[in-house]
Amino acid sequence: MDIRVKQIKPEEKELVAIYCHEVNDEVVEIVDFVKSRQGTVGATSDGRRYEIAVTDVFYIEAIDNRTFLYCKNHTYECRQKLYELEEVLSNKSFIRISKSVLVNLMKIQSISPALNGRFLATLKNGEEIIISRKYVPDLKNRLKKH
Repeated sequence: MDIRVKQIKPEEKELVAIYCHEVNDEVVEIVDFVKSRQGTVGATSDGRRYEIAVTDVFYIEAIDNRTFLYCKNHTYECRQKLYELEEVLSNKSFIRISKSVLVNLMKIQSISPALNGRFLATLKNGEEIIISRKYVPDLKNRLKKH
């Protein structure tokens, strides 16, 4: 499969085109990956409203009925509940890893075993988060697909 990238002017709309003889699993996987990289989540910080690109979010955590988006160097608060974000982001590389946390699989650097059947995920920004044992099977299944 050949890959070509063409840089365009900022005012032109970006486009991904796939030319193939048949739509097989590989093509479907590429399409799913491209779709998973699109979208934003509305959030606030210091009284200002932002649209955060889904690709910038490392993980999402619910604490005391408040939802927070954690990016590389900044944290934002989101009005949506964790379960609402889980529904919207499940097809965008996010997965629940504990009762109160969703993680972006694209931001995980490594995963290692921890105590009592839990795992420890090290993110690309160096932060570490615990994966509860209840969610380990789902994570393994999801990683097999990626």
